[in-house]
Amino acid sequence: MADIANKYPDNVAGKYYVDNQCIDCDLCRETAPANFTRNEDGGYSFVLKQPGTPEEEAQCKEAKEGCPVEAIGDNG
Repeated sequence: MADIANKYPDNVAGKYYVDNQCIDCDLCRETAPANFTRNEDGGYSFVLKQPGTPEEEAQCKEAKEGCPVEAIGDNG
């Protein structure tokens, strides 16, 4: 399970975040491309934009549930 104490500083403030367990698998970026992006230097994903629509919320939830290493957190 994602740990808010280990979240990447790149994450925008809000409900969803990615922590240091991320293995850069690309699942979240494919599932919720408007919300997740990649840190090219670090080789990990982070939350670029919190969901602003019900569709984006559903995509972020799907990304969180599908994350193979549970690196996506939801503190809401």
